[in-house]
Amino acid sequence: MQTKRMDICVLGGAGHIGLPLSILLAQRGLETLVYDLNQKTIDVVRSGKMPFLEEHAEPLLHEVLEKRKLHFTTKASDLAGVPAIVITVGTPVDEFLNPSTKAIQDCIDSLFPILSDDQLLVLRSTVCPGTTEWLDEYLKARGKRLRVAFCPERVVQGYAIEQIRSLPQIVSGTTPEAEEAAAQLFQALAPEIVRMSPREAEFGKLFCNAYRYIQFAATNQFYMMVTRAGLDYAKIHAGITQNYARMSDFPRQGFAAGPCLFKDTMQLTSYSNNQFSIGMDAMLVNEGLPLFLVEQIANRVELAKATVGLLGMAFKANSDDTRSSLSYKLKKALRLRASRVLCTDPHVTTDSELLPLERVVNESDVLILCVPHQAYRGLDLGKKPVIDVWNFFNRGTAMPAELRG
Repeated sequence: MQTKRMDICVLGGAGHIGLPLSILLAQRGLETLVYDLNQKTIDVVRSGKMPFLEEHAEPLLHEVLEKRKLHFTTKASDLAGVPAIVITVGTPVDEFLNPSTKAIQDCIDSLFPILSDDQLLVLRSTVCPGTTEWLDEYLKARGKRLRVAFCPERVVQGYAIEQIRSLPQIVSGTTPEAEEAAAQLFQALAPEIVRMSPREAEFGKLFCNAYRYIQFAATNQFYMMVTRAGLDYAKIHAGITQNYARMSDFPRQGFAAGPCLFKDTMQLTSYSNNQFSIGMDAMLVNEGLPLFLVEQIANRVELAKATVGLLGMAFKANSDDTRSSLSYKLKKALRLRASRVLCTDPHVTTDSELLPLERVVNESDVLILCVPHQAYRGLDLGKKPVIDVWNFFNRGTAMPAELRG
């Protein structure tokens, strides 16, 4: 039972979205309550360790723990009377690629006994357009009249501490009072507040991720086109972006994955009754890149007799997060055709099948750099053929000469 009066509670506060926010709120002097059902993760955080990779987070975590500004609970009853509750539960897509509000509804239902009309309820994770208004109506229909706001995070995972403090914060509320209360809250963290209506903010957040996903699809489509032609896409990319402002934001090729880009693009597709064709095409391209690599190898190597090594299993560079990682899609596709598939990652600790890097390199006939971790910089791969979509090793992106038919 919490005895000190809390200023704010972050629900899901030990996760990738919730914990950096909780740390920064506590650093600003707010009595911050982390509510999370994962006791094991809470114990890790309470000990002063981050449960995942997050730049600049651990020193600040030590600071707020020493000042006793960060508190922890697994009991919903401890949220009673807390003036502001930030919910980091989003709307995932289901097996039909439609957004599901069940997680949010289940969360709210579990809190109903302790919710009071004087509280501010802030949705922080990505939600489908209309979810904030739906939640407001859902609460009112059951006699609760809280101030409901949507204030999305827009940070790059792993750099939340820096970016929460440097990026403009979008703020919206279902009433002027809710919007103002949310603005007052985030003014303590963000350098600038951008006010929108809830539905505008919901679309805006989805547009940020879908646009990036589409950009990745464009460059990945070009990469596959050029690779099939037997050319080096990295050379072309470098040439067309060199000192040319119009192409300055054109991304490099590589696996586009993670817990947000695909999901948020599919939320827009579902919202538009599957009329978001460019989003669907982006999904086919990005999700198809691992299968393209299998095809390219199979055209040059007798896969049934080959051992393929995968370097990197996280969803992006210098991360330990494997959620929606395309490395696992590649692994699954290769297991159907290759003699063996060996995997390694310097950061991932949640996969018991991972092997030491040296063994994967030594025992593989073909290596694929799935994730350009900085830990691989300067890696001695000898004469092993390496498929490097990213051009991380500066050998180009064309199929290795040893594999060319």
